[in-house]
Amino acid sequence: MEIFVTAKQKQFMDATCDEVLFGGAAGGGKSYAQVIDALIYAVKYPGSKQLILRRTYPELDKSIIRTTLALYPKEIYRYISSSHTGQFTNGSIIDFGYCDSETDIYRYQSAEFDVIRFDELTHFTKDMYIYLISRLRGVNGFPKQMKSTTNPGGIGHKWVKERFIDVGQAGVTQSFDGQTRVFIPSLVSDNSFLMAKDKSYLKRLENLAEKDRKALLYGQWDIFEGQYFSEWNRDIHVIQPFEIPAHWKRYATMDYGLDMLAVYFIAVDDVGNAYVYNEIYKSDLIISAAASLIKSYITQPFQAFYAPPDLWNRRQDSGSSVATIFAQHGILLTKSVNDRQTGWYAVKEYLHTAVDEKGEKSARLKIFSNCLNLIRTLPALVHDAKNVNDVSSVPHEYTHGPDALRYFCVMHCNLQKETEKETVEYPDELFQFTNI
Repeated sequence: MEIFVTAKQKQFMDATCDEVLFGGAAGGGKSYAQVIDALIYAVKYPGSKQLILRRTYPELDKSIIRTTLALYPKEIYRYISSSHTGQFTNGSIIDFGYCDSETDIYRYQSAEFDVIRFDELTHFTKDMYIYLISRLRGVNGFPKQMKSTTNPGGIGHKWVKERFIDVGQAGVTQSFDGQTRVFIPSLVSDNSFLMAKDKSYLKRLENLAEKDRKALLYGQWDIFEGQYFSEWNRDIHVIQPFEIPAHWKRYATMDYGLDMLAVYFIAVDDVGNAYVYNEIYKSDLIISAAASLIKSYITQPFQAFYAPPDLWNRRQDSGSSVATIFAQHGILLTKSVNDRQTGWYAVKEYLHTAVDEKGEKSARLKIFSNCLNLIRTLPALVHDAKNVNDVSSVPHEYTHGPDALRYFCVMHCNLQKETEKETVEYPDELFQFTNI
């Protein structure tokens, strides 16, 4: 039997991580890859047990089950409809299951599987997924995996994005508590077989509404209703780290509170493009500890270190401002502008995508892939319910990194207004007891 797969499908089939997610755009050949991978596993490991899941049985029957009946050799495989089970002559089995409700997962309470496969993972809840991980067990020595496929969208979009997309670079194995995960993206353009046989499919995707087009054609995970920064495009705004040229200007920008210290280090090139190249994101730090941590990251001088105006307010407990205490620890802050609407518009300007002279899409803001928290939270911001021009402060955890970025962008959005030397405001008495 000859099996033809695309390069991305083979990457999914060859993946050895504990948890694998394959997909993104529609038409990437996700279900086909899942079915072929299950066949190869069943043949390679006689007596193995696999579970393939869809949210409802009709979805399962019309997609996965029909595909297996069309592709699997009848000489070695038969499907038993009464038990929704596929049996191989070497003793391997595939159970076809569904979880139409939260309680459906308990029908697998005593089961053991070597591989569990979710087709359209974003149709499932996180609790369903986490519980079924516990069903991966057995003493046969066969590799145990969760292998899932999906498009963006659905009730599970948020948790799937957080578990697989936000944690690191696509295609790169991530490790968490000894367990490994990987996300393998796939676009319709990666599926050469579909593109050759259905030339109009791409055009049909292009005719979708913008939100659906971005999700299903481009596989973008950061698109949803109410999103504030609709300009966000991970493929454009997130880049791999590189060595910053020595002559580029460097800045730092900060949002500080006991709930979170968010600091971003930004380099500006010769034409005003900004590159966020490092981040600090840590909670429960008193001012002195925050200053010490920041100093450990500083290896070169900055043009300015931006912070919100409220850090210049005197504190009742000490009579000193946060800015003053930072200065005592050797970090001179520059007061930024805290007009929220102006600041968010400045961020939008930096995120705006234009076509350059080479015909390539580009934006003034690029974020190194190691700045995981900014990449996670910036596209997650939504419009404020009472002021469409502002960002909602709920959930507050999403605002720390973007606020810090806003303090930089508002000071640099207009290139003509960028000054060669930033000013720093501190009370005169500071310099009576510090040698800065």
